Amino acid sequence: MPPRPDGRLRRIIPDPRPLRIGNFRRMFVSQVATVIGSQLTAVAVQQQIFDLTGSSALVGLASLVALVPLVVFGLLGGAVADSFDRRRLLMITSVGIAATSLALWLTALGGSRQVWVIMLLLAVQQGFFAVNQPTRSAVLPRIVPAELVPAANALNMTVFATGVIVGPLLVGVLIPVIGLPWLYFLDALTLTGVLYAVFRLPPIPPAGAGRGRAKVSDGLVYLRARPLLLMTFVIDIIAMVCGMPRALFPEMAEHTFGGPPGGGVALGLLNAGLAAGSLLGGLTGGWITRVHRQGMAILIAVVLWGISMALFGSTSLLWLAVLYLAVGGFADLVSSVYRSTLLQVAATDEMRGRMQGVFTVVVAGGPRLADLVHGVVADATSTTVAVVGGGLLCVVLTIVAGWFGRSLRDYDSRSPTHDEPGRVVERST
Repeated sequence: MPPRPDGRLRRIIPDPRPLRIGNFRRMFVSQVATVIGSQLTAVAVQQQIFDLTGSSALVGLASLVALVPLVVFGLLGGAVADSFDRRRLLMITSVGIAATSLALWLTALGGSRQVWVIMLLLAVQQGFFAVNQPTRSAVLPRIVPAELVPAANALNMTVFATGVIVGPLLVGVLIPVIGLPWLYFLDALTLTGVLYAVFRLPPIPPAGAGRGRAKVSDGLVYLRARPLLLMTFVIDIIAMVCGMPRALFPEMAEHTFGGPPGGGVALGLLNAGLAAGSLLGGLTGGWITRVHRQGMAILIAVVLWGISMALFGSTSLLWLAVLYLAVGGFADLVSSVYRSTLLQVAATDEMRGRMQGVFTVVVAGGPRLADLVHGVVADATSTTVAVVGGGLLCVVLTIVAGWFGRSLRDYDSRSPTHDEPGRVVERST
């Protein structure tokens, strides 16, 4: 069991105390492999479709195909997570994700050239994921004490940032060695660890079980009446739609930073910059659990995100651009940790799954909407205008939202102002 670090080290490294809890530790260890595995499948699908068709448009269509079930089943999945035993749901959806990865493996291994089959399997897999993700997030406050939820989220997001960097790099190394089809098999194989970790969990029925099936509409009504929770989504939409210039990376890599057509080092560094900043934030995030004005921390982090994106759009020096992106990734991790924590702790357990379902939809849909907005603005003006303007607009809208959103600005985890009385955070070791 890892002890809590002392002195200066404690101020820097992530707080390891959640790892003392057996259920969280098993889920965390299994997630290390599965995050990388999911990245293998994500990149493999894009590469396979491009290899079969030579069309970047069809590769982009695959992203849209993945988004639709994420949005639809993200909302439905949250309601399902509030209606049934969450341990059982995690088992079912994890098996479903693994089964679709195995189906993709068999399809690629058999040399099928039917792109529609690949997209169909991808859509089915994302449907399972859309139920799995809010369920997993709703489970966290039931297996970790409330005061350790920020630390647990920081650990989980550090693993995710690592997977975003390591996964695509492994693809480049593994495809020449084992071939593309086996990437899907490796993804399915990593999910066995998750199944073991979930199997060891106790039954986790949602609070209020037996009152009937949870309704998506009830969750939306609940959210609308809770300005604190609603503001976390508003801030995330502002940050992503205004300040996420991911769609412009290929054009900027070639025209702004002098990279070769079709990709190259410049494009790779731009894509890695945000994830590297998030990883650095997680590895040096020992201070995160000591911040109690978490609402204000969210606002400051999103303002920093907007400033860093504006600075990124204003430079033509690659190393400086990557530095600004890393600062943005650091700020994004801080914002994500506190937003996730606030949603998990402030929402009642019987509504927690539906709140996490909305969170999944916003997190999945925001960057894709940003791709469209930035692409249209850049085509009409320039990449500089799109990125700098978006970053500055993010700063302005965040300040305005913080000014009017007093519930978020004043939120303090030491004496939270709950939207509903009598909330009890259940704990399990």
